[in-house]
Amino acid sequence: MSQDRYPLPDLNTLPEDIRAKVMEVQEKAGFVPNVFLAFARRPAEWRAFFAYHDALMTPEAVGRASGLSKGDREMIVTTTSAANQCLYCVVAHGAILRIYEKKPLVADQVAVNYRKADITPRQRAMLDFAMKVCLASHQIDDSDFEALHAHGFNDEDAWDIAAITAFFGLSNRMASFSGMMPNPEFYLMGRVAKQK
Repeated sequence: MSQDRYPLPDLNTLPEDIRAKVMEVQEKAGFVPNVFLAFARRPAEWRAFFAYHDALMTPEAVGRASGLSKGDREMIVTTTSAANQCLYCVVAHGAILRIYEKKPLVADQVAVNYRKADITPRQRAMLDFAMKVCLASHQIDDSDFEALHAHGFNDEDAWDIAAITAFFGLSNRMASFSGMMPNPEFYLMGRVAKQK
């Protein structure tokens, strides 16, 4: 499926606040990730989506500390997005994960089988919890929290893991049903060292 059914809007037709944010992202990344334009077709939803996204993925921006690193957060997104078969989110967040973790192989590993990936036992416990939230949240019980606690996570960290998993479950489904394709730039990011 292509993006023909829901074409990306022209940047110049967007409300000024959204356009300014998209331009900020373009300045930082060097391109506009398709998700920023795809969701802009409905400005109120765009604002709500990215407000929640930013609160989860950059909690310090809203005055909240988190026991999860930036790499941890992207690892959750990449792993659970693979379980949800979301091409866009696996490719886009896998690129960011490679950069944050400074490990060119990690995104492919966690997307295919995080249990065999080159990650820490703490990260494996985090992903065990995330995958249970992703695939069987109704089965979460005290033993799942205890497994996290054994690796130094607290209940607020568990909330972060669950909220990121759930939020990106929504994102995965919107990206997949609408035919949103990853920008070509994402595929090579973090795989090879930048030329000086």
